[in-house]
Amino acid sequence: MTTAKRFEELEVWQKAKELTNSVYKHSSDGAFARDFGLRDQMRRAAVSIMSNIAEGFESQTQSMFIKYLGHAKGSAGELRAQLYIARDQGYITDEEFKTIFSTAEICSKQLARFIQYLESQPNARRVREEGVTYNVEQ
Repeated sequence: MTTAKRFEELEVWQKAKELTNSVYKHSSDGAFARDFGLRDQMRRAAVSIMSNIAEGFESQTQSMFIKYLGHAKGSAGELRAQLYIARDQGYITDEEFKTIFSTAEICSKQLARFIQYLESQPNARRVREEGVTYNVEQ
């Protein structure tokens, strides 16, 4: 597995970004845009997926990274549940539901596999800012 130097390089983060943009796009018009509660909650859940991946990547330890990936996976489940409401209320079509739901499912599966991989590497050290020297004046 190639080592990512930035969270933006992670395939799972890129998929989460795609998912977030899709949620924003589909919740911007009509009755969906006026259902502030559901619209905002779905947007927060989608943003939470990509944000937790990024925050975990930037964390200090592998165990913290795994914890944040778990939060991201939970948000993916939350979003999938909310998609049912959006469909049932007629805010999105069955086809839109299937497309967005599939992307959310892919994110969730990628997160599960990533967590599993990281847990299988218990002694891995995630070093940040290699070769950087800091001059701190007091």
